[in-house]
Amino acid sequence: MTEIRIRKAQGKWTVRSGGAILGETSNALELSEGSLEPVIYFPREDIATAFLDKSSKTSHCPHKGDASYYSIVNRSSTTPDAVWSYEDPVEAAAQIKGYMAFQISESVKVEQI
Repeated sequence: MTEIRIRKAQGKWTVRSGGAILGETSNALELSEGSLEPVIYFPREDIATAFLDKSSKTSHCPHKGDASYYSIVNRSSTTPDAVWSYEDPVEAAAQIKGYMAFQISESVKVEQI
């Protein structure tokens, strides 16, 4: 079974897209899953959700539960399905409830500041 480890991410984190700051937090969580790169999760209240548009995409992870997806919409572009959230995660991943993660790409940057 893949081990999920969730811990408080040290320091302050920011997420940007298309030049806009979508969020900044000192309360990020770092989720490590097996040999995958760790993922930074931002508290929903620290994200400018006005830039997010809920999409119809969903996915299921046996270790975390069902994920909902959002597209990032700003003046210059739309980045489809670039954000995900586990609204009702399985017990082992309960800490990420109310948090959002971002698919890092050319137009989406997650950085420690």
